[in-house]
Amino acid sequence: MKTELYNDNFQNYKRYGIPKAQLVIADIPYNLGSNAYGSNPSWYIGGDNKNGESDKAGKAFFHTDFNFNIAEYFHFCSRLLIKEPKERGKAPAMIVFCSFQQIPMIIQYGEKHGFKKNYPLIFIKKSSPQALKANMRILGATEYAIVLYREKLPKFNNTDLPWNNGKKMVLNWFEWERDNPKEYPKIHTTQKPVAVLKKLIEVFTDRGDVVIDPCAGSASTLRACMELGRDSYGFEIAKDIYKRAKDEMLVCEPEPQMSFNDFPEIIPTRSN
Repeated sequence: MKTELYNDNFQNYKRYGIPKAQLVIADIPYNLGSNAYGSNPSWYIGGDNKNGESDKAGKAFFHTDFNFNIAEYFHFCSRLLIKEPKERGKAPAMIVFCSFQQIPMIIQYGEKHGFKKNYPLIFIKKSSPQALKANMRILGATEYAIVLYREKLPKFNNTDLPWNNGKKMVLNWFEWERDNPKEYPKIHTTQKPVAVLKKLIEVFTDRGDVVIDPCAGSASTLRACMELGRDSYGFEIAKDIYKRAKDEMLVCEPEPQMSFNDFPEIIPTRSN
């Protein structure tokens, strides 16, 4: 199993000689600009407007929130995936986390780059970060993603999923399970929970498949792959986040897999 995180732009993937992926999954910038913390209490010192504005007031999450090129992103991601196979049940997929407002744009650019089909995923939170709007409107407590694919339905696992209670139907909504901070460090502002990512990876890939995250951030996608026995490759251009991801997130061993060799041979005996 391989896990590689590069401090580079995903456009330079060819220089690393990485294999093409069964699944490309990423959280693209939401293009919130300088209003990234607009409805979050962290806009103010201690979360109280009486204390004045904090250093997050009028700031973006990241510099890419201003200039992320979605067309360029899809162009390269289409190259990162394996080709459409002839057999059914083997096709690759691409999952893009995005804001609700970005969904039509994601679908449009996906179609331009060969991803002709898609369906949405919804993630339900127990609370909302939009506390400053509590007296104004119904608050957003969901996250969104789009599953995109070319022609054939992508590889799909709907049995033996420990988190699905033995059900064969995998529904298009998931609970947004927060990670235990003692187990997974909080590195990135928009970090996706490892528990959520593991569910998606289990559905769309098998052990030994390749997963690529072009906007790796905290490398939580790569951590999920490490625990599930998938090869994974990620790209993160911010040096500080890259270093923390390497030093803090990518420090686990894969889950042990039981084998018949782990058990003594049982020889049946004939009773007298």
